[in-house]
Amino acid sequence: MPQFGLLGRSLQHSFSQTYFSQKFDSLHLADHQYELFELPTIDALPELLAEHPDLRGLNVTIPYKEQVWPYLDEIASSAARVGAVNVIEFSDGRLIGHNTDVVGFRESLKGFVPADFAGRALVLGSGGASKAVEVALRDLNIGYWVVSRNPMGTGLTYAELTPQVLEDHLLVINATPLGTYPKVDEYAPIPYEALTPQHYLHDLIYNPSETEFMRRGQAAGAQTKNGFEMLCLQAEAAWSIWNKEQPSIAL
Repeated sequence: MPQFGLLGRSLQHSFSQTYFSQKFDSLHLADHQYELFELPTIDALPELLAEHPDLRGLNVTIPYKEQVWPYLDEIASSAARVGAVNVIEFSDGRLIGHNTDVVGFRESLKGFVPADFAGRALVLGSGGASKAVEVALRDLNIGYWVVSRNPMGTGLTYAELTPQVLEDHLLVINATPLGTYPKVDEYAPIPYEALTPQHYLHDLIYNPSETEFMRRGQAAGAQTKNGFEMLCLQAEAAWSIWNKEQPSIAL
């Protein structure tokens, strides 16, 4: 029985199992299964693989997108350019790491901001999700600053986000887990009062469908979008990889 699944530490917020279960049903693949694999540490991965010999593909989420690298036999270029893996392909006994977050976010963003968008972006967060966003922004020739809690060599801290900075950056992307279910009251500390109807706020979170980050942006008249479309796009790209198909959109 072909088996697929999601690796992570806490997966109560995940929609992946529902997504792929519905996909299997629509494709009449009654023998396919998608499971959630919560691991206390990535060290438990070899034991998991030994216990599930029917695994044909895995998704990877926080905090293991970078920690999983030593357990892989090969890294595809899509993951190498990001420095993070969110898809594992099983190929002739070898584990190959891919990244479909870039294509998911890139295509979602292209459908959100105007085609002639010439502004700059702020990327909130500096983890694995942020790295995929950065690659996508570079692909689209959109300049950006990464914003984090701690000072970095290049980038900004939240304390440095003045109203003037917001005025100069019309695209704001939340690549942090702040606001994810069940901690729905959390949000990134930016000067929301400086937002305008010319701003675009893209939140990578999809559960809840409307985060506090998005609500505060909407109150200022900004356009908002959650991460559900990105989830669907990256999942479809993962499915193509697992089935050795050429993705419909270049990774």
